[in-house]
Amino acid sequence: MGRPKEFDEHEALMKAMRLFWVHGYKATSIQDLVDGMGIGRGSLYGTFGGKRSLFMRALRYYDEERATYFTDLSTSKPPRQALLNAFESVADTVLGHGSRDGCFLVNTALELSPHDAEIGSVVCDGFADAESFFRNMIERGQASEEISGTVDANSTAHTLHTLLLGMLVLARSRPEPMLLQGIVKQAGQLVPEPGL
Repeated sequence: MGRPKEFDEHEALMKAMRLFWVHGYKATSIQDLVDGMGIGRGSLYGTFGGKRSLFMRALRYYDEERATYFTDLSTSKPPRQALLNAFESVADTVLGHGSRDGCFLVNTALELSPHDAEIGSVVCDGFADAESFFRNMIERGQASEEISGTVDANSTAHTLHTLLLGMLVLARSRPEPMLLQGIVKQAGQLVPEPGL
C-alpha cells in the first residue's frame, strides 16, 4: 500500500495551472513546477505523470471552469446582458485589477495549438463552446425581444467571439482603457435592441 499524499492534489493543480497560464508551457520548467506547487519531483511524476500530462489536466480544468462561467452567465442574466458581461468582465479584470494574464486557452492557442493536435483540440472545443454561448444568447435575446430580430445569430456569434479573442490578446499587450472600453461598446452595437 502506497503512502498517502502529503499535499492537496487540487491545490497543487491550481498552482501549476497558474504557472502555465502566466509563463506558458515552454518557459515553465519542471523545477518551476516543483517550487511553485510545493511538492517533490516524485510526487509530481507519481500524481500527474510529468509536465505535459500536468499541463493537459490544467488546461482541461480551465476549460471546464470557463464553460461553467458561461453557463452561470446564461442562467443569471438576461441574454443581451449576459453576452455583454463576457466583455465587461475582461475590461474589469484588466482595468480594475491590473491583470495582464489574458486567457489560458488563448495563450495556449498562440503558443502550442499549431504544433500539438491534442492541445489544439482542447482549445478548439473551448472556442466552439464560447461561440455557442454567444449564439444561444442572441437567439434567446431575440425570442425575448431584447435583441433585434435583424441580427444574424450565427455570423454575429462568430464576430463576437473573434472580438473577444482579440480583446484578450490586446489586454496583454495594450491594456488601455479607451481601447478595451471601445471593444465593449462595439460588442453592444453588434447586438442592438429592437428599434435601434
